[in-house]
Amino acid sequence: MNMNMNMKPVRVGLLGIGTVGGGTYQVLARNHGEITRRAGRPIEIVMVADKDLARAREVTGGRTQITDDAFAVVNDPDIDVIVELIGGCTVARELVLKALNNGKHVVTANKALIATHGNAIFAAASKRGVMVGFEAAVAGGIPIIKVMREALTANRIQWLAGIINGTCNFILTEMRNHGRDFKAALADAQQRGYAEADPTFDIEGVDAAHKLTILAALAFGIPLQFDKVHVEGITQVAREDVAYAGALGYRVKLLGLARRRPEGIEMRVHPTLIPETRLIANVDGVMNAVVVRGDAVGPLLFYGAGAGAQPTASAVVADLVDVARSMSARPEHRVPHLAFQPDAVADVPILPVDKIESAYYLRITALDRPGVLADISRILADRDISIEAIRQPEPAEGQQQVPVIILTQRVMEQSINEAIKHLESLQSVQGPIVRLRVETLA
Repeated sequence: MNMNMNMKPVRVGLLGIGTVGGGTYQVLARNHGEITRRAGRPIEIVMVADKDLARAREVTGGRTQITDDAFAVVNDPDIDVIVELIGGCTVARELVLKALNNGKHVVTANKALIATHGNAIFAAASKRGVMVGFEAAVAGGIPIIKVMREALTANRIQWLAGIINGTCNFILTEMRNHGRDFKAALADAQQRGYAEADPTFDIEGVDAAHKLTILAALAFGIPLQFDKVHVEGITQVAREDVAYAGALGYRVKLLGLARRRPEGIEMRVHPTLIPETRLIANVDGVMNAVVVRGDAVGPLLFYGAGAGAQPTASAVVADLVDVARSMSARPEHRVPHLAFQPDAVADVPILPVDKIESAYYLRITALDRPGVLADISRILADRDISIEAIRQPEPAEGQQQVPVIILTQRVMEQSINEAIKHLESLQSVQGPIVRLRVETLA
């Protein structure tokens, strides 16, 4: 065997041995020989912290030191790398910062922690000359962080768009395939274990916004700015809009979008109509996908499992191998955490939502009388809003009201908001207008 295979192992402390932690333990054990050959030295979990000691014993088979005190692991001088899989931003943040200050490398799957405290975490890591790996924080097993940080460095990234929350994607897929309403689809997702008992983080778009924050920083060389992302969830998506979109040749997806414009950067998460001819529009169920468009490479699509024990463990272990390989390298020779050198991060303005550009889907409930379409068209034309398509499904027998479905061409959001205000003031328009954004991703 090659000499360097006899190098002393990388000693890992694992914080949290739930779904992903258990998967990480299993993947490292199962592929130990292969991983050692790739890393150049063995990687061994020598200590596990979890409040549930019985579960920790069961997963590790008693082959590893176990404790319920995570700080004992972080403060152990013999441990080289901490893997943080606890989640949340309170105790996890304290543990990660303590580990970094103790001179330990950190690998985490915690997207909320990186999106909200990443700037401080990476500064602390740089100060101590240690690494933070966070591949598992975005899109589970899809190696999108590595692609953005390393493979695409020749490119000026123009935009990226992702289906990066499996819970929402499953719900919207069920609504389309089975004509269910949101509540019924959510209940099904919870029953199958795809949605938490409290699904707020997922269905309100917060989880996707955390991931988009990280991807945008990597794409454009900007600081992590979770508070600047415009976020809308899927709770207001109606089954009839999913059906009308389908009839027009579109699928409704919760999309995270970051786009570079001359005036600044758009960062937004919201339900979006995407043409069904786009590959990403056909990503269904709990699967994730990210499209990145670079000036040299064109559009690239990455597709795979965005969650789950083994796919996420795949990303955690890949980060551990990266750490093992680079431990002896001088810090300035490592890949920067956010792809750009820390002193070259640019504070480009993030555009407020009324300054974004999009096409729009409008569902207007109008009285079934002559001249209504002419009124609607005039109000849109007055604001230079061009109509791409218009549909007026037949009213049901005896119905006085009809839905009018309009797709507009691209326009600034401010203009569409003003048009909606005027449309809603028409006597022939009943109730609020439903508005969804449309992205062709061309």
